[in-house]
Amino acid sequence: MNDRFSGKSYRFGYSAAAELYAAPGTTEPGRPDEGFSSALLKHDLLTGTTETHEFGRDASAGETVFVPADRVGAEDDGYNLVYVHNPDRGAADLVILAAQDCAGEPLARVHLPTRVPLGLHGSWIPVA
Repeated sequence: MNDRFSGKSYRFGYSAAAELYAAPGTTEPGRPDEGFSSALLKHDLLTGTTETHEFGRDASAGETVFVPADRVGAEDDGYNLVYVHNPDRGAADLVILAAQDCAGEPLARVHLPTRVPLGLHGSWIPVA
């Protein structure tokens, strides 16, 4: 969530999700026969809806860190930064998404030289 709303009523929450595709050798319409799907979920607690940004087959996304665009902007006016393991490179990408368009294309994808372990926790602290 946007840390400006910590301890207060808030509308939006973010979480990582993973789904195991059908077991090898089975068929399920629209799904590959093996592997994982990994996604970032944006939960609208007011409407009860969820927006999804899928990172693709065999990618592994960690928890997101929300970075506000402004100290006084709307609750979801900012960016989600998330480490995503890129299985093709065997390393991580830092993916930056616009929080108000969670399902949209990434604003940036920074290829890191190594893998960042899932479960690495982070926090955004603005500089005065």
